[in-house]
Amino acid sequence: MKIDSLIRLLAGTVVLLGTALGYFVSPAWLVLPAFAGANLIQSVFTGFCPPSLILTKLGWLGADGLVRWGGRK
Repeated sequence: MKIDSLIRLLAGTVVLLGTALGYFVSPAWLVLPAFAGANLIQSVFTGFCPPSLILTKLGWLGADGLVRWGGRK
């Protein structure tokens, strides 16, 4: 899986989860999708993306931009 696809998957999951929690539990949970949206916007301008940094430190993100679950084999 490419890192771009994984980032979109993570962001979509956070938005859906935050919206559902905001509807069913408390409106305060709407901060979660707002944070995900703000993070996506800032990553366009700065190139800083926390999930890609975490995956790189774990050794799961290769130089080719592909995510290798469990690291290199």
